[in-house]
Amino acid sequence: MASPISAALKSRIRRPSMLSKLCQPKDMLHHFPNGSYIGWSGFTGVGYPKMMPTYLADHVEQNNLQGQLRYTLFVGASSGADTENRWAALDMIERRSPHQVGKNIAKGINEGRIKFFDKHLSMFPVDLVYGFYTKDRPSNKLDVVCVEATDILEDGSIVPGASVGATPELLQLADKVIIEVNTALPSMEGLHDITMTDLPPHRKPYLIMDVEDRIGRTSIPLDPEKVVGIIHADRQDQTLPNSPADENSQAIAGHLIEFLEHEVKHGRLPQNLLPLQSGIGNIANAVIGGLGDSKFKNMKVWTEVVQDTFLDLFDSGKLDFATATSVRFSPEGFKRFYDNWDQYKGKLLLRSQQVSNSPEIIRRLGVIGMNTPVEVDIYAHANSTCVLGSRMLNGLGGSADFLRSSKYSIMHTPSTRPSKTDPHGVSCIVPMCTHVDQTEHDLDVIVTETGLADVRGLSPRERARVIIDKCAHEVYKPILKSYMDKAEFECLRKGMGHEPHLLFNSFDMHKALVEEGSMRKVTSF
Repeated sequence: MASPISAALKSRIRRPSMLSKLCQPKDMLHHFPNGSYIGWSGFTGVGYPKMMPTYLADHVEQNNLQGQLRYTLFVGASSGADTENRWAALDMIERRSPHQVGKNIAKGINEGRIKFFDKHLSMFPVDLVYGFYTKDRPSNKLDVVCVEATDILEDGSIVPGASVGATPELLQLADKVIIEVNTALPSMEGLHDITMTDLPPHRKPYLIMDVEDRIGRTSIPLDPEKVVGIIHADRQDQTLPNSPADENSQAIAGHLIEFLEHEVKHGRLPQNLLPLQSGIGNIANAVIGGLGDSKFKNMKVWTEVVQDTFLDLFDSGKLDFATATSVRFSPEGFKRFYDNWDQYKGKLLLRSQQVSNSPEIIRRLGVIGMNTPVEVDIYAHANSTCVLGSRMLNGLGGSADFLRSSKYSIMHTPSTRPSKTDPHGVSCIVPMCTHVDQTEHDLDVIVTETGLADVRGLSPRERARVIIDKCAHEVYKPILKSYMDKAEFECLRKGMGHEPHLLFNSFDMHKALVEEGSMRKVTSF
């Protein structure tokens, strides 16, 4: 059993009967037989359990059990690299859903060792409760769910850490629950707005009319009888420092801010814009940073993940309120967040991913959605997941939740990326996407460092011309124009020219990349 209870831990466990369930990770090993279906809390590498997954990885490594203890793992999105990615390296993951991040897990997926099911993040939690992922099991339940909490309240409910994700639904579906109470984190009571999932025909609308609206409770209800163990955790989330915005990212941010100013000027946006959604990465950080230097104020955010640059926006006085399902700060950002807790806590709300990514709420609020793809084609289809149509990166995430339903659906990307032999070897604007996650019917704006293409209301042929002209790199502009000219000529003369394509040439740029090391080495169309 656990060592004597520290005062810090005792202050976090307010239901006295729960203290009797304190244990060490080794005491829980028997709950994880080979083939178990398990769930973790966490979203974008924060709020994930740290002690039990690490102990299980150590157990496998020390006893040479690689490939002998394998699990089906469900997490709201990605988990911590120190847990999930290590499990993948130790061949401990049989099946994974709905999103992941890490070299080892991506390698396992692309080598066929890990069965990965990619799903919209708004849909994953409710599909889980529907029983879609446990339909071939004797029980509809997950065998064991391990969650991180900063507090256990008097009623047995738990206060999550820096993310909510799919934790409420994972707990609903859990047969057994292990709680890691993390005293390395401050108590986050009051930061969350928790809703649970009812099944049709009893589902109710989310009555959210503004970013600040609360519709739930501050903790996740939990049947104490499900809890088989409580583990003391004392580790921070393992996040990485942010990379500074590069020149291309800053240029993209400049184009976007100019576009938003244009929309305000023409009365299509209010002076303080509409709620902003921004993905993860350099471009997203540059856009949010650029908004801090812009004339916009009294802004609000409705997004999946809040990053460091949002703290800058708060500190500038230009951001009034933000809601998300996760706060994924750098180590410096978390220190800043915790040190100034009283300043930030009243301006931030964390919800479940089913609510943060709800298409109905996104559409009602008129969200401005901004995400980064792998590639966009000349007709405004976008690929967010599979390089060369086959190699999985991380998963769809919530990009389509936002891009299909936002008032402004924006894809931002550098016009090129380097290949091994050419600094501009990969064009991010291509004739045809090798995999489509967002269709031409969903996107409004494409922007690269070279310019911004507003494709609202344009026919496919008009879209192609403006995307090539505004967004393609100068190296690829003549190549793409040549393709478009030939495709248009051939298809129009055959009476099939609505969206002209040369099916036997549409992937020639990708073929040149594979065979010659650069898309620019494509033979002339």
